[in-house]
Amino acid sequence: MDQLNVRAWEGRTELQEGCISPAQAAQIHATLGTPGSRPPAMGDLLEPLWHWCAFNPTAPLAELSRDGHPALGDFLPPVRLERRMWASGALSFGAPLRVGERLTKRSFIRSVVEKEGKTGPMVLVSVDHRIYGEQGLAIEERQDIVYLDIPDRFRPPAARPLPERPALHKQIRLSEALLFRYSALTFNAHRIHYDLPYAQEVEHYPGLVVHGPMQATWLIQAACQYKGRRPSHFDFRAVHPVFLSPGESRDLDIMGTEDESGAVLLCTGQQGHQGMQATAIWEETV
Repeated sequence: MDQLNVRAWEGRTELQEGCISPAQAAQIHATLGTPGSRPPAMGDLLEPLWHWCAFNPTAPLAELSRDGHPALGDFLPPVRLERRMWASGALSFGAPLRVGERLTKRSFIRSVVEKEGKTGPMVLVSVDHRIYGEQGLAIEERQDIVYLDIPDRFRPPAARPLPERPALHKQIRLSEALLFRYSALTFNAHRIHYDLPYAQEVEHYPGLVVHGPMQATWLIQAACQYKGRRPSHFDFRAVHPVFLSPGESRDLDIMGTEDESGAVLLCTGQQGHQGMQATAIWEETV
């Protein structure tokens, strides 16, 4: 894709309406909620990052690409690189959101940049979102989406070790049912998350890929439990894919340390290395 066509998508906007109904909240809770707790009911506070289930794609089956994603070229640019990943993001939280309230998302393509990466050509698309609830602006969010060629074999990035003395540490048990449920909650048909032959034979991954947004949700959940309240800012980035691979461990570590400013530095971990990094920040309260 030439530079002229790439830049033509910068500045595009999109408006979506959404909601997390009590039934949806119960489904999300059954998948990601704290065991033994009750699901949120109508009017209860929405857990952080659950808004990612409120604006699901509705492209017909005939309009899906080979990988299961909606075909590009409408809001997102028609990038000709087949591998796509939600690489990083950042969020600031304002007015609280509640189960059952009407939500509006205004999206804006901030930039589309072509560059040459370590493994070949890549395109980085940065999208800004503003999510409004009935009390006004609730979330300001940036999403960074990376497009790459599918390689002939999997070449893992450099492994980053896990913290030696984490202040918080828990484990999540991965399963095919878990990955399927999160795909269903977000209406995400990306085949790398549920179709093992596709993931291994077409995209050359060693196993099913654990969703980045689901990892981010676990990390902010751990931060909230550690501090006892929700952060005002949260950012995350993937540094190594996390897999559910045949014959390998199904345990995923959730770790965090607190720095001198009170921010919590978090990561997911698998087989001794980090998968996703995140930072949760709390503003000072008077």
